[in-house]
Amino acid sequence: MFSATLQANEASADLPVLSLSVLQFGTAHWELDHLQRHGLDRANGYQLELRVVSNLPASRLAVTSGSVNGAVADLLWAQARFKTGNPYLYVPFSAQIGDIVVSEDRQISGVEDLVGKRIGVAGGPDSKGWVLLNKVARKQGIDLSAETDVQYAAPPLLSQALKRGQVDVIVTYWHFAARLKGEGGWRSAFAMDDLLASLDLTDQLPVLGYVFPADWAQSHAALVDKFAVSLRQAKQQLADDLGHWESLRGLMNASSDPVFDALREGFVAGIPQSMTDQRLADLKRLLTLTGADSNQLMPDDLFYRGMSDRAQP
Repeated sequence: MFSATLQANEASADLPVLSLSVLQFGTAHWELDHLQRHGLDRANGYQLELRVVSNLPASRLAVTSGSVNGAVADLLWAQARFKTGNPYLYVPFSAQIGDIVVSEDRQISGVEDLVGKRIGVAGGPDSKGWVLLNKVARKQGIDLSAETDVQYAAPPLLSQALKRGQVDVIVTYWHFAARLKGEGGWRSAFAMDDLLASLDLTDQLPVLGYVFPADWAQSHAALVDKFAVSLRQAKQQLADDLGHWESLRGLMNASSDPVFDALREGFVAGIPQSMTDQRLADLKRLLTLTGADSNQLMPDDLFYRGMSDRAQP
């Protein structure tokens, strides 16, 4: 037994290490824990090392300071860094933009029903979901900033405000929405995919990704490829076998089985599809819709498309 363990440790010591900053209870930790637990990193010829942090600023600081190789960030963050001359390779993680949640007994099922309502928005005025909602509303002749009462707050506070009746609807992150819907009494007013369709955008846009400094990623391209392959395997296993999720309950912090199920289903629904030319073009359109300068967008080579994609002309 000791000999086998020693051999395994020696084998791991010979593998290149990829370090990632991850939030303790963040959704990325779910798939990364599974990846490590099932040895998908070692099976693909590298060793994944996780540095757990308590909040998003700490995670971003870890990758910008170089104390880790990569972290999870949203598309807007990667674009902002590119604009300041600090490009990052963007490896798709999730296509979950967010959710619009109301009480089950509320008669809200379209953008026009939001007029005159009290709306809570997570992430501030630049939140992707809120920006998209405003774009669609303007197409319908509705100015949400003038025709609604908008309040910005942290997601947990918004969930409590909704329960207390202090707001009529919230635009929040998907996993906070999943918890509410799992508890019962709450539903999605309408789907974010409907907003994308209204703007002629493809669904399943990967708005969250693993980011790696571009120079580092270029010099460690083979390691990034190994990580991407193992990531795809982890996502596939989590999508195909519900039994894998039992070991993740502690990280998911689910208060009940319905909440656990809602979180699992939401994660699987957000697994990105392949990065087609159309999806890449629509990601760039999304950036311009959310305020990015169309003349200073991240170039195609900063969007990871996989080894086979890169080999195509």
